[in-house]
Amino acid sequence: MKKKENQFTGVKEIARLAKVSIGTVDRVIHNRTGVSAKTRELINQIIKDINYQPNLLGRRLASNKITQFATLIPMVSKETTFWRAPLEGIDRAESEIKQYNVKVENFFFDQNDRDSFNKEANKILKKKYDGILLAPSFIEESINFTNRCKKLNIPYVFIDSDIPDQPSLSYIGPDLYHSGYLAANLISYLVGKRDRIAIVNISRQMENYHHLLRKEEGFRGYFKDHNLPNKIEKIDIRKINTSVIKKETSNLLKNFPDIKVLFVTNSKVSFVANYLKESGSDVVLIGYDFLKENIGFLEEEIINFLICQKPGEQAYKGIMALYKHCVLKLPVDENTFMPVDIIMKSNHIYYSN
Repeated sequence: MKKKENQFTGVKEIARLAKVSIGTVDRVIHNRTGVSAKTRELINQIIKDINYQPNLLGRRLASNKITQFATLIPMVSKETTFWRAPLEGIDRAESEIKQYNVKVENFFFDQNDRDSFNKEANKILKKKYDGILLAPSFIEESINFTNRCKKLNIPYVFIDSDIPDQPSLSYIGPDLYHSGYLAANLISYLVGKRDRIAIVNISRQMENYHHLLRKEEGFRGYFKDHNLPNKIEKIDIRKINTSVIKKETSNLLKNFPDIKVLFVTNSKVSFVANYLKESGSDVVLIGYDFLKENIGFLEEEIINFLICQKPGEQAYKGIMALYKHCVLKLPVDENTFMPVDIIMKSNHIYYSN
């Protein structure tokens, strides 16, 4: 169905287009039972096509009903400032919707401490929020948390990374496999067939479905799909410590002096860049995220490329998805994959998260 001009936005017009009664449309808008799945799907598609905005806000303001969302994301740390941008996105979304009696409360956990995740998750569940925005850094703990949310009928949105087979309201973030695939595509232009490449994972936690491993899978997938003969080495660094990362990187390059490119699968690329700067190595370095600690090395061309995927916009869209679902009672896209931006010295001054 083609997009229409936003001129017919009433329930009567939706009913006419769907060839159903006004009462049926009203039940779908307010998410009530008594409508077949086929009819509900048709009406929701028409609502989306004509950009219908139900007149719920006036009623909400009159009733003084407050909708409360919780966010559960990692805290900003000395290791990475990555989570500052999502927090700014959350604040921006809240500032736009607070006039409609929507409140957002933020909870933060330490990425190096599973217990801190569980502690904050329990706080959220005790208060029974209307919706939750979650960055699932710990897979097992996040699954336990979202299973409890499901039992309480609390919708949740994933950002930054998702968990396969978990029934979230929406996932907003990078296509992790494609992100790694794209990095490999970029590298294929930088190396000869005999050049060696290395993947560097830096994380204390690397369970199944960890987002770094899914990027790695996509990276290897590109070379396999294109029958490229390059040898790919890999190191997993599980201590976020300058001296440890320096030692591991040094050993890697000594053991394989023909390595042409290092691909660091997350924002901690600055740790590797610091070593390359000290050693004077001319290896090509690719990593993730437009952060202050990375930009300086990008300007010096020690980091040659940063792959960026708008973390602030992810969080903003996540809160707005909860608002759309819980307040406006409108359908929400199951997945919103963020564009993949490749940033280098020559274009970084025009970029922001």
